[in-house]
Amino acid sequence: MINVEKEIGGRLLTLETGKIARQSAGSVVLTYGETVLLVAVNAAKEAREDVDFFPLQVEYREKHYASGKIPGGFFKREARPTEGEVLTSRLTDRPIRPLFPKSFRNETQVIITVLQSDGENISDTWAGVGASAALLVSNIPWNGPIATVRVGMIGTDFVFNPSREQLDDCVFEMVVSGNKENIVMVEGEANEVKEEVIVDALKFAHDHILNIIQVQEELAYAVGVKKLEEPISSKNSDLEKSVFDILGDQVDKIVRIVDKVERNDQKTALIANILEKLEEQFPEEEKDIKNFIDVTFKESMREMILSEGLRSDGRKTTDIRDITIDPSILKRVHGSALFTRGETQALVITTLGSKSDEMIIDSMDEDYKKNYYLHYNFPPYCVGEVGRIGFTSRREIGHGNLAQRALKPVLPGYDDFPYTIRIVSEIMESNGSSSMASVCGGSLSLMSAGAPLKGHVAGIAMGLITDGSRNAILSDILGLEDHLGDMDFKVAGTREGVTAIQLDLKIEGISFDLLTEALSQANKGRMHILDKMYEALPEPGELSKFAPRIISLQINPEKIGALIGPGGKNIKQIIEDTECEVNVDDDGLVTVAGQDALKCEEAVKLVEAITFEPEVGMEFEGKVTRLMTFGAFVEFAPGREGLVHISELEWHRVDKVEDVCSPGDTMKIKLMKIDDQGRLDFSRKALLEKPEGWTPPPKRDRNQGGRDKGRKPFRKRR
Repeated sequence: MINVEKEIGGRLLTLETGKIARQSAGSVVLTYGETVLLVAVNAAKEAREDVDFFPLQVEYREKHYASGKIPGGFFKREARPTEGEVLTSRLTDRPIRPLFPKSFRNETQVIITVLQSDGENISDTWAGVGASAALLVSNIPWNGPIATVRVGMIGTDFVFNPSREQLDDCVFEMVVSGNKENIVMVEGEANEVKEEVIVDALKFAHDHILNIIQVQEELAYAVGVKKLEEPISSKNSDLEKSVFDILGDQVDKIVRIVDKVERNDQKTALIANILEKLEEQFPEEEKDIKNFIDVTFKESMREMILSEGLRSDGRKTTDIRDITIDPSILKRVHGSALFTRGETQALVITTLGSKSDEMIIDSMDEDYKKNYYLHYNFPPYCVGEVGRIGFTSRREIGHGNLAQRALKPVLPGYDDFPYTIRIVSEIMESNGSSSMASVCGGSLSLMSAGAPLKGHVAGIAMGLITDGSRNAILSDILGLEDHLGDMDFKVAGTREGVTAIQLDLKIEGISFDLLTEALSQANKGRMHILDKMYEALPEPGELSKFAPRIISLQINPEKIGALIGPGGKNIKQIIEDTECEVNVDDDGLVTVAGQDALKCEEAVKLVEAITFEPEVGMEFEGKVTRLMTFGAFVEFAPGREGLVHISELEWHRVDKVEDVCSPGDTMKIKLMKIDDQGRLDFSRKALLEKPEGWTPPPKRDRNQGGRDKGRKPFRKRR
């Protein structure tokens, strides 16, 4: 067993190997604070011949036992990975994938398990550190190490790996991965932060990344594992020459075709033609022929951009594709927008709901509810293909989460807009940056629904083409430029600043100078898109007549029991009488939702009647609930009643209560007294006109008749 440790950010980081999961190619137990993760990595013995990509699988799993919890549900065990686990798997996959050798095709698996959670040190960033350390001590070829950290900002100070409690105070938070030289991955959200602050935060993160990498290198040196040799790609020069002779300048012409469908059709026809001509000469080399053609297309497109500054659709590097916007395109939904940018199109719909529509999250460390969420769907028809329809893919979850985070900072507070908000982005066409189209469409859809946003949010995807000496940063990249380029850098924000950011690289890192230039260029592109959005929909519209009407009010938490009533009697009665949904939180926040605004107001009045603090002099119209010899009890609000003494029923003397009222009768009453036990005394006669010549009736003898009849005179005890 070997372990190394170092204090990082005020807590001890420990990496241990050789004790647990010893049959894996590499395994590491990572401990930070009292959070413990196990990472095991393995690779198949033989390369896969049927794939032209690296078959890497990263699985991050949180166990409920790690925080002393039992999972919910019928089976009481962890089932499909949660959205949070999928997102963390992606956070770990993205920075380690570009560092495997290009020729490596052995199926590789990285499994991360949270064994213990202290609830303070969030485990998602340490998953990336553990994966890097496990790969380092394995025999799997990999050009690491990397480290992953989270950076927050409280006030004007950066915070390394903020705790859950500190995250609530952060104006932005980013997860950053990097190697010794550069940043390799970024994902985060911000409350309209300037680009300069983001660059400073990345530099701050990189300082801590270097410290964590040092610990991993100490572990790898102590283990001294010998790596497998990297596979060497064999080239068939005769095949390449034969293909190149047929290609000629056809590839250069095809990459300049503006229309995506036509460009793909021309490429498909070219491949089919070459395969047919070379079938006899190279009968078993179809895969190699296709790979060589793909490489030629990639090199042609990249050279055209680097040497001419011209892209396949005719744009310059900073140009944005044409934008068309159709707000409120669907009339019966609560809010909608069709956002089209070039050949990328998103139909985004906003639905407004009540408290009962909140999403319940049952996670390892905490259980909570979300009253805002965004779902992203990428059907196969959006790229003109036939595909399998099944569970939500990791890509869909990741893109939806990015768009959700981008819009969150501009949403109104719940007190100002007491709705549960669900946004759904249906991608109708895709040719690059559909997640950023979802951001733009989501902002427009929210305003269409009448949500009082702080302002519009727009998103743009930036690309990079580099050969080491020449660099070209591309604004609003196409799908082809994403596939054949070196960077996918998504930036979303308002006119005031950035609200979300995501960086993925296919190279081993990017310098801070290039990042700064890309952020500056993204800012200009974002302002152009925002101008188009404000032109189409400058301010929020009216609330749709099909949306529920929701009213919220705050009551004294001590009155929650009275509002609910015995067995839920009172609140059920309000719901039945008004046909509205009524919910109450533990802090006393009551929300009333319904389609009819008048009925919602009626329900609010009933809630107020039950929970208000009555004061002497207030008048009510109540219902007689029961009669006693000494008076009538009247319900003046649901579940609340007081006494009208027999002497307060009429101005004249009343011998029997039954002579004035019966159970079920309505009665106007006035509150006359609240005793020290909270009992309420009402008067009916106080609201009746006093008869002319009225004189007070003689007082009752305490020892004759009434409620004191038969009672012995009071005697003082010695």
